[in-house]
Amino acid sequence: MIRNMRKLALQQLSDYRNNNPGTCFDDLNFMLDMNSAYELQDTVTDLRVTEGEDIIGYKVGCTGSGTIGQFGMKGPIRGTLFASELLRNKAELDFNLFNNLAIEGEMAVKIGANGEINSAFPVIELHNFVFRAPIKTLSELIANNGFNAGVVYPNLTWQKSTRYINQSAQLSVKINSEVIAVGDLWPLPQGPSGSIEWLEDNLKNSNHSIFSGNIILTGTSLGLYPVQPGDKIDISINNETAVSCKVSAKTKMPNT
Repeated sequence: MIRNMRKLALQQLSDYRNNNPGTCFDDLNFMLDMNSAYELQDTVTDLRVTEGEDIIGYKVGCTGSGTIGQFGMKGPIRGTLFASELLRNKAELDFNLFNNLAIEGEMAVKIGANGEINSAFPVIELHNFVFRAPIKTLSELIANNGFNAGVVYPNLTWQKSTRYINQSAQLSVKINSEVIAVGDLWPLPQGPSGSIEWLEDNLKNSNHSIFSGNIILTGTSLGLYPVQPGDKIDISINNETAVSCKVSAKTKMPNT
């Protein structure tokens, strides 16, 4: 049990904002169970909301075969999404503002007034892909908000699309015009509803809930892919490009 969760949360938030996330996991004696990891994530979220940030939704992660194989562990896990980290289609990402930047192509859904899924569309999730503990754990992933560092959204037409809520298709990730991964739209057999139902149950444990207008990242059947300055990323459904971004290195690192 963490005696001073707020102090640890302040450290986590400072580390994140200084592009050095999760340094508490450098300590070989530092341990968190999953309940404490969610408490830490939620305490950091509360700090950010108190400072004026807005929650726009949640992510469900570590559910598909790609990330399960890559991490060596199976979720699901939950993270929180913030309006300040929502980027437009064709955004240019500054590589030096992330820590081991990796991207994930996945499907997101928007929740309607009665809790129904109003639309479904691809996004690019951005990650600080940093495990520090000698053994990877879901607790480290949860405490670091599922490694989320932002989301690149498609144009409004895609954001309103209902075509793929129930229709099957293939999701693909291209880096520099090379297809590096192709898979099903949804990581769970139940489709997007499986991710939503799990998330609702998980949020109840923290006295939170999904609201109308929330965006939910439902996870991916693919993996996380590290990128470098100069890379161009395209996410497509059935070979139709839906959302893109580029990576640059505009900000100079200290002492360079």
